[in-house]
Amino acid sequence: MSAVSWCRANAMLLIALLAAGITVAFVPPDKGYLGYYDARTLACLFCVLAVVCALRNMDLFSALSQQLVQLFHTTRSVVTALVLITLVGSMLLTNDTALLTFLPLSWFVLHATGQDRHLAFTFILQNCAANFGGMLTPFGNPQNLYLFSYYHIASTEFIGIMLPPFLLSIALILLCRFFVPKDPLAVPEEPVRLDQKRAVVYALLFCLAVAMVLRVVPYGVGLVIIPAVLLVLDRNALKSVDWGLLLTFAAFFTFSGNLARIDAVQMFFARLLSHGTMLVSALTSQFISNVPAAILLSRFTQDYQGLLIGVNVGGAGTLIASLASLITFREFAKHKPAQTGRFLLLFLAVSFGFLAVLLGAMSLLGQA
Repeated sequence: MSAVSWCRANAMLLIALLAAGITVAFVPPDKGYLGYYDARTLACLFCVLAVVCALRNMDLFSALSQQLVQLFHTTRSVVTALVLITLVGSMLLTNDTALLTFLPLSWFVLHATGQDRHLAFTFILQNCAANFGGMLTPFGNPQNLYLFSYYHIASTEFIGIMLPPFLLSIALILLCRFFVPKDPLAVPEEPVRLDQKRAVVYALLFCLAVAMVLRVVPYGVGLVIIPAVLLVLDRNALKSVDWGLLLTFAAFFTFSGNLARIDAVQMFFARLLSHGTMLVSALTSQFISNVPAAILLSRFTQDYQGLLIGVNVGGAGTLIASLASLITFREFAKHKPAQTGRFLLLFLAVSFGFLAVLLGAMSLLGQA
């Protein structure tokens, strides 16, 4: 891979490192840096990436793609199924885990059936489904878990706040499916045969990774067990982990942590919030991502309803508005590095369209 191709495929990593480096000039490294990094998030991300690589290596996604084509027959119905699976997955597994699990499946389905031209739009709809599906539950998106705990919000109140934007976003996603043609799909030849015993082991590892995400199992337990098992069964899975994505997350943790310690930045956001929490939090998410925005702005407002809606809706828009979008971009760039420019243009058009409609609708509903 040439240097230009590598930079194009790793654009977000380079941006994240540059942003972190700039803030280091204002906040020199000290002990406070140790509090920036969410070890649990990074550990869960690593374990999910490793297990998904192992599942990919044993051709599980190829087998699932054949089953989906046999069941749904057309491009539109298959894409709809993939998007809805991602949506439900985000509600139960978090948006990051849903994308890490189902984006590879979409690639196998579309590539095996010769429908690569729909890959970008499918990935973008799955990204929207992951971000907006996860907004309904306290653990669906990382910022929700933080705000749910920080403001001690009751579960029923949380769902009541997030239900209107959730329903509207689902309606928009279902409307977008009509842009996908109803072309018939042929079942790929040569059925894939799986190693049943290994499939069971990997399924158990995936359940362990999900349990880590849901805080059922301490992340340290999974961080020991999953790499140990894969060292024996599939060392290539560990080698194939997207270490660049992990470094991107760490760089953004540095960036947001430093911003929160700059007095001028704190004063700036305190003044901004007087103009409307929902709008300010959505716009702030466009520049520093919605998770850092939630952490930063929660220190200056008690309007948790506006903040919740703003940082969730604000996951749409720029590529860094939601860290989950980085996963989508990285997965697409992995398969189509020469088409990342076209992908970004389509991503921005769809994502900002969602953002405008959702912000306008919620403002009319009096949520600002």
